[in-house]
Amino acid sequence: MSYQINNFINNDDVKVIKQAGIFQVIEYQRDLSVNSYTASQAYFEAQMNVRKRQVIANLNNNSVTVQAGAMQWMLGDVNTNTGIKGAGDFLNKMVRGAVTGESAIKPEYKGTGILALEHSYKHYLIIDLDDWNGGIVVEDGMFLACDSEVKHKAVPRSNLSSATLGGEGLFNLGLMGTGFVVLESVVPEEELIEITLNNDVIKIDGNFAVAWSSSLNFTVERSGKSLIGSAASGEGLVNVYRGSGKVLMSPVQATQASQIGKM
Repeated sequence: MSYQINNFINNDDVKVIKQAGIFQVIEYQRDLSVNSYTASQAYFEAQMNVRKRQVIANLNNNSVTVQAGAMQWMLGDVNTNTGIKGAGDFLNKMVRGAVTGESAIKPEYKGTGILALEHSYKHYLIIDLDDWNGGIVVEDGMFLACDSEVKHKAVPRSNLSSATLGGEGLFNLGLMGTGFVVLESVVPEEELIEITLNNDVIKIDGNFAVAWSSSLNFTVERSGKSLIGSAASGEGLVNVYRGSGKVLMSPVQATQASQIGKM
């Protein structure tokens, strides 16, 4: 290694808050790029955990796949490519991107060195796929990065009603295999509820689930046995997850959380 980095992670204003595999999440404890007009707002934002965060990938002759446009800087013997392995692979990725709403081409960075991604005020989750039965399905827009060995797959809903009645798309992004995945979340990990099902079922009124094991069967159903019963209960349709696996649930709906993240 022929480089040296000063005043980055070893800055007393920067703290490593998460680390797993090749990934680190750093957090800027204070926003010092302020003036007399913005200093007060920055101070109270920091008190309420509104802080800049950034994901770093420490590469050691391996590779990482990231969301398009997420790279901020890279250092060392690191090369990038499109991750496309031929015409058929390109077509599959274009189709998957179209149905999941994710970017079709996710660049791969390979080599030995450091890859720093763009910072934001969002929260970052590092998921070990071994803890999710080898596969996780995520809501649109949550994927940020993963080990390149992780396979990306368009996961269809179990039935058409899951999309047409639940107000969701026909497909979600599935991440399968062994390795680590980094997800973006507008809700901090401390507030996310993790539910483990063992051949059981959970019914959720609204899109509170942000991720779930690919082993679960996901449908949208009436909350009651009859349409009249569902209307009388005031709930109507619910998202249903059946089987064995885990569900990661937010205390606020995804649409509400998106608005919070824009503030």
